[in-house]
Amino acid sequence: MVKRQKNSTTKRVAVIGAGWAGCAAAVTLCELGHQVTLIEAARHLGGRARVVEIKGYQLDNGQHIMLGAYTACLDLMRRLKIDLEQTLLRLPLQMVYPHQTGMHFIAPKLPAPIHLLFALINAKGLDRADKMALARFSTTARWMGWQLNQDCTVSELLESYEQTERLCRLMWTPLCIAALNTPPERASAQVFLNVLRDSLGAKRKASDMLIPRVDLSSLLPDAAARYLQQKNSRVLTGINIKTLRSTDQGTWCLDEVPRTENGTENEFDRIIIATSASQCQRMLADVSSSSSSNPELPNPPEFSYEAITTCYLQYAPSIKLERAFFALADNPQLAQWAQFVFDRGQLNPEQAGLLAVVVSASNNAIQNDHSTLSKAIAQQLAEQLRMPELIKPEWTQVITEKRATFACTPSLPRPENRTVFHGLVIAGDYTASDYPATLEAAVRSGISAAQAV
Repeated sequence: MVKRQKNSTTKRVAVIGAGWAGCAAAVTLCELGHQVTLIEAARHLGGRARVVEIKGYQLDNGQHIMLGAYTACLDLMRRLKIDLEQTLLRLPLQMVYPHQTGMHFIAPKLPAPIHLLFALINAKGLDRADKMALARFSTTARWMGWQLNQDCTVSELLESYEQTERLCRLMWTPLCIAALNTPPERASAQVFLNVLRDSLGAKRKASDMLIPRVDLSSLLPDAAARYLQQKNSRVLTGINIKTLRSTDQGTWCLDEVPRTENGTENEFDRIIIATSASQCQRMLADVSSSSSSNPELPNPPEFSYEAITTCYLQYAPSIKLERAFFALADNPQLAQWAQFVFDRGQLNPEQAGLLAVVVSASNNAIQNDHSTLSKAIAQQLAEQLRMPELIKPEWTQVITEKRATFACTPSLPRPENRTVFHGLVIAGDYTASDYPATLEAAVRSGISAAQAV
């Protein structure tokens, strides 16, 4: 629980951008006793994790898996009175491929790390060499405190730990791509170890997989908006902030924000920029060029970006998978294979027969047109799930976030929340963090930015 500041003056704070970082910042500021205005350029809150309407369904612009280790996200949801049991399907750590096309690894409900030992002993699809390699990796990583002397790629890390080809293909590569949205040959080993430390290396519940039963906007941003409005804070949508103007009184003026009767509602003591990294950099550059002191900005981080593609396939309502989700084996017809399939009907009965297939780090896959991609995915599902009827869905919809995350490469510099400008703070999943660009990183950054105010 965030405690209200003592002996501090209430400030007027504008949060620009209502993704998960902006929502977390706005709620935390409100809890700290500040007057908050949350501003979003789009009509819906949520940023890159939001609801879209497809064929009458309220679906996400990308299917997500959360982890029990996402403590900041879960704590914020509890503070917003969100019923986690109703909104999230909690499953034990697992990597299950259909019909022995890969491995069958499920952690039982036992104390950590015994749950991983039992999962390893009972795992199917791995031989003795694979299991010994996995045990060696886990033991050595714990002994090292999940910390490297020097960052390297995940591929180099796995090679140094003598991980087998089968284990890399069936477990480490899918986990790396799912967690960092970056292929292991380019992904940061230290950030990967950070995620493993807080999930595999922590209490058993931290390794649980949490799948949203509701759309992502309903999961957090909408609840954040209701909370803010109940606290007499403002939530403004459809307003694109182009410039930040400092005043002689040391405040910040946002000309695009409509004034109210007292005429001061577009002036703020503090600003949190919770937009994308590129938008934030443009705003800071504009402020620097127009500032009388003209402070020198630090060199902007050189981010490259990875796409995430979700393919929705609708079948007859009678279609149901044996599990809520499966891992998928490589599909040679795709430049980048689909890693997971989710049975939306098991998450929400109103979506019976709807499957969501995720292609992370999908820059290569999206070189195909949507029709070619969806046909290849349908064939992959039909073959691996041994359900020929999946070859012909009633309809498909491909959604790609081309700049879903930054490429999480080794030793990548990431900016701090504070800037060189007084009263100007930034937030986003790209800021300095142990984590890759995830919902958890966004929420942590938003909370840190609010506390920096």
